[in-house]
Amino acid sequence: MIVIKGTGVFGGIAVGKIAFYSKNEPAGEVVRKQIDDPDEEIARFEEAKSAAVSQLKELYDKALAEVGEAHAAIFEVHQMMIEDGDFCDSIKEMVSDEKVNIEFAVRAAADKFAEMFASMDDEYMRGRAADVGDISGRLIRALR
Repeated sequence: MIVIKGTGVFGGIAVGKIAFYSKNEPAGEVVRKQIDDPDEEIARFEEAKSAAVSQLKELYDKALAEVGEAHAAIFEVHQMMIEDGDFCDSIKEMVSDEKVNIEFAVRAAADKFAEMFASMDDEYMRGRAADVGDISGRLIRALR
Protein backbone atom coordinates (compact mmCIF):
# COMPACT_ATOMS: atom_id res chain seq x y z
CA MET A 1 0.00 0.00 0.00
CA ILE A 2 1.28 3.45 -0.91
CA VAL A 3 0.39 6.40 1.30
CA ILE A 4 0.23 9.75 -0.45
CA LYS A 5 0.34 12.94 1.61
CA GLY A 6 0.02 16.52 0.50
CA THR A 7 -1.86 19.73 0.81
CA GLY A 8 -5.53 19.46 -0.02
CA VAL A 9 -7.10 22.12 -2.18
CA PHE A 10 -10.63 21.24 -1.16
CA GLY A 11 -11.86 19.50 1.97
CA GLY A 12 -13.41 16.06 1.96
CA ILE A 13 -12.57 12.70 0.51
CA ALA A 14 -11.83 11.99 -3.14
CA VAL A 15 -11.75 8.69 -4.98
CA GLY A 16 -10.10 8.42 -8.35
CA LYS A 17 -6.85 8.18 -10.22
CA ILE A 18 -3.82 9.98 -8.86
CA ALA A 19 -1.67 12.09 -11.14
CA PHE A 20 1.64 13.51 -9.95
CA TYR A 21 2.48 17.01 -11.03
CA SER A 22 5.99 18.32 -11.09
CA LYS A 23 6.75 21.85 -12.19
CA ASN A 24 9.27 21.86 -15.04
CA GLU A 25 11.40 24.63 -13.64
CA PRO A 26 11.04 25.61 -10.01
CA ALA A 27 10.97 29.30 -9.25
CA GLY A 28 13.83 28.67 -6.83
CA GLU A 29 15.93 31.33 -5.24
CA VAL A 30 15.66 34.87 -6.47
CA VAL A 31 18.64 37.19 -6.25
CA ARG A 32 18.34 40.92 -5.76
CA LYS A 33 20.06 42.82 -8.59
CA GLN A 34 20.34 46.51 -9.27
CA ILE A 35 18.96 47.51 -12.67
CA ASP A 36 19.40 50.54 -14.88
CA ASP A 37 16.06 50.63 -16.68
CA PRO A 38 12.96 50.20 -14.48
CA ASP A 39 10.65 50.64 -17.49
CA GLU A 40 12.24 47.63 -19.19
CA GLU A 41 11.72 45.51 -16.06
CA ILE A 42 8.10 46.62 -15.77
CA ALA A 43 7.54 45.74 -19.44
CA ARG A 44 8.97 42.26 -18.74
CA PHE A 45 6.53 41.99 -15.82
CA GLU A 46 3.56 42.92 -18.00
CA GLU A 47 4.54 40.27 -20.56
CA ALA A 48 4.99 37.62 -17.87
CA LYS A 49 1.68 38.59 -16.27
CA SER A 50 -0.10 38.21 -19.63
CA ALA A 51 1.52 34.81 -20.18
CA ALA A 52 0.58 33.65 -16.68
CA VAL A 53 -3.03 34.81 -17.08
CA SER A 54 -3.26 32.98 -20.43
CA GLN A 55 -1.94 29.79 -18.80
CA LEU A 56 -4.46 30.10 -15.99
CA LYS A 57 -7.34 30.65 -18.43
CA GLU A 58 -6.34 27.48 -20.27
CA LEU A 59 -6.10 25.55 -17.00
CA TYR A 60 -9.49 26.88 -15.91
CA ASP A 61 -11.14 25.84 -19.17
CA LYS A 62 -9.59 22.36 -19.01
CA ALA A 63 -10.51 21.89 -15.35
CA LEU A 64 -14.02 23.19 -15.97
CA ALA A 65 -14.56 20.58 -18.68
CA GLU A 66 -12.97 17.74 -16.72
CA VAL A 67 -13.84 18.30 -13.05
CA GLY A 68 -16.44 21.07 -12.93
CA GLU A 69 -16.80 24.64 -11.76
CA ALA A 70 -16.09 24.11 -8.06
CA HIS A 71 -12.67 22.61 -8.68
CA ALA A 72 -11.78 24.87 -11.60
CA ALA A 73 -12.44 27.99 -9.53
CA ILE A 74 -8.94 27.97 -8.03
CA PHE A 75 -7.47 28.93 -11.41
CA GLU A 76 -9.89 31.83 -11.64
CA VAL A 77 -8.86 32.96 -8.14
CA HIS A 78 -5.17 32.79 -9.12
CA GLN A 79 -5.89 34.85 -12.22
CA MET A 80 -7.62 37.54 -10.15
CA MET A 81 -4.73 37.59 -7.69
CA ILE A 82 -2.16 38.04 -10.47
CA GLU A 83 -4.18 40.94 -11.85
CA ASP A 84 -4.82 42.53 -8.43
CA GLY A 85 -4.01 46.23 -8.56
CA ASP A 86 -2.44 46.44 -5.10
CA PHE A 87 -0.20 43.44 -5.79
CA CYS A 88 0.90 44.73 -9.22
CA ASP A 89 1.40 48.29 -7.98
CA SER A 90 3.61 47.17 -5.10
CA ILE A 91 5.80 45.24 -7.55
CA LYS A 92 6.10 48.14 -9.97
CA GLU A 93 6.76 50.66 -7.20
CA MET A 94 9.59 48.55 -5.82
CA VAL A 95 11.20 48.32 -9.26
CA SER A 96 10.83 52.06 -9.87
CA ASP A 97 11.81 53.26 -6.40
CA GLU A 98 14.57 50.80 -5.52
CA LYS A 99 15.72 49.95 -9.07
CA VAL A 100 15.68 46.19 -8.42
CA ASN A 101 15.07 43.34 -10.84
CA ILE A 102 11.47 42.32 -11.40
CA GLU A 103 11.97 38.76 -10.13
CA PHE A 104 13.11 40.10 -6.77
CA ALA A 105 10.21 42.57 -6.63
CA VAL A 106 7.68 39.81 -7.40
CA ARG A 107 9.08 37.58 -4.65
CA ALA A 108 9.27 40.44 -2.11
CA ALA A 109 5.71 41.59 -2.82
CA ALA A 110 4.43 38.00 -2.68
CA ASP A 111 6.15 37.43 0.66
CA LYS A 112 4.54 40.60 2.03
CA PHE A 113 1.07 39.68 0.77
CA ALA A 114 1.38 36.05 1.92
CA GLU A 115 2.35 37.24 5.40
CA MET A 116 -0.65 39.56 5.43
CA PHE A 117 -3.02 36.72 4.46
CA ALA A 118 -1.43 34.29 6.93
CA SER A 119 -2.02 36.71 9.81
CA MET A 120 -5.77 37.09 9.15
CA ASP A 121 -8.38 35.63 11.49
CA ASP A 122 -10.46 34.06 8.74
CA GLU A 123 -9.35 30.51 7.87
CA TYR A 124 -10.27 30.93 4.20
CA MET A 125 -8.14 34.07 3.92
CA ARG A 126 -5.21 32.38 5.70
CA GLY A 127 -5.41 29.71 3.01
CA ARG A 128 -4.82 32.33 0.35
CA ALA A 129 -1.24 32.76 1.61
CA ALA A 130 -0.31 29.55 -0.24
CA ASP A 131 -2.04 30.86 -3.37
CA VAL A 132 0.16 33.96 -3.31
CA GLY A 133 3.21 31.68 -3.29
CA ASP A 134 1.80 29.77 -6.26
CA ILE A 135 1.16 32.86 -8.34
CA SER A 136 4.56 34.37 -7.58
CA GLY A 137 6.20 31.11 -8.66
CA ARG A 138 4.18 31.15 -11.88
CA LEU A 139 5.20 34.77 -12.57
CA ILE A 140 8.87 34.11 -11.85
CA ARG A 141 8.90 31.07 -14.15
CA ALA A 142 7.27 33.20 -16.87
CA LEU A 143 9.93 35.86 -16.37
CA ARG A 144 12.71 33.32 -16.78
